[in-house]
Amino acid sequence: MNLQDYQAAADYLRPLVPEGTKVAITLGSGLGKLADRIENAKVIPYKDIPNFPVSTAVGHKGNLIIGTLDGAPVIAMQGRFHYYEGYPMDKVTFHVRVFHLLGIEYLFVSNAAGGLNTSFHVGDLMV
Repeated sequence: MNLQDYQAAADYLRPLVPEGTKVAITLGSGLGKLADRIENAKVIPYKDIPNFPVSTAVGHKGNLIIGTLDGAPVIAMQGRFHYYEGYPMDKVTFHVRVFHLLGIEYLFVSNAAGGLNTSFHVGDLMV
């Protein structure tokens, strides 16, 4: 990947992203339904974004959603790309560089991580 690849994706998305958007969320399997709470949502399939990989993991819808969450402008990835899907690391991290070019300052990444503690429930947040 080179800078032009990232720039092409950012240029495609820039007109769709409200000015001042500083937050992006990468929704893993456990928080995929959070996308349903995004208001005024613009849904862009990854396949429509120049150079964006396409998610093939089960439960990853493969959409970028731009809208507001509790009144704050946000970009959310409904699924992501994984090394185990056969993508090289520059593709796995592609969205991070594109978000940077769009002015994103805060990136939250979620995932479905198994645990042995029986007090943990699906959707529990952990650091």
